[in-house]
Amino acid sequence: MTDRPRWFTDTKDGHSAWYVERFRTMAAEGVDLAGEARLIDAATAPGSRILDAGCGPGRVGAELHARGHTVVGVDADPVLIAAAEEDHPGPRWVVADLATLALDEEPFDLAVMAGNVMVFVAPDSEQSVLSSVRAAVRPGGRVVVGFATDREYALADFDADVAAAGLVHEQRFATWDLVPWTEDADFAVTFLRVP
Repeated sequence: MTDRPRWFTDTKDGHSAWYVERFRTMAAEGVDLAGEARLIDAATAPGSRILDAGCGPGRVGAELHARGHTVVGVDADPVLIAAAEEDHPGPRWVVADLATLALDEEPFDLAVMAGNVMVFVAPDSEQSVLSSVRAAVRPGGRVVVGFATDREYALADFDADVAAAGLVHEQRFATWDLVPWTEDADFAVTFLRVP
């Protein structure tokens, strides 16, 4: 067992730089990269405090910041955080492991975990990640998690970890544009509530 996120152990050397350039290229080509941010913006009040947990190079947090939210983005990969700082000034970008997250911040209204964050955390840390993110969100706030269902981390395990972390399942969709959930969906976007 390792406490290193799968992002580092299950990818090849140079993966982080490739990932940064991939999204820079898509942005330059005019690809719509704001789908997750549009949903999160619609799901929370204007001017909300949002935690972009597992923010990568910052595309979701940057769009939420542009829409008037106060955003803090957190990722364990310093290469991704450096790209977020370079490409998207405005939000606060922090290098930290979500399993041990302890920000000196007032509680957030919502946390978003887009881009397969849950399948890239360290094995057996998923419940700790959900608990840490839950602790950063105010009572009554939401945690929205999206990830592919064909990976090592099964949706049934996620649901068990959600319950163990003290989060309440509200809704599930098959995409970030609210396609209804079905058992054969290859992606899940789950809305959770902090009691």
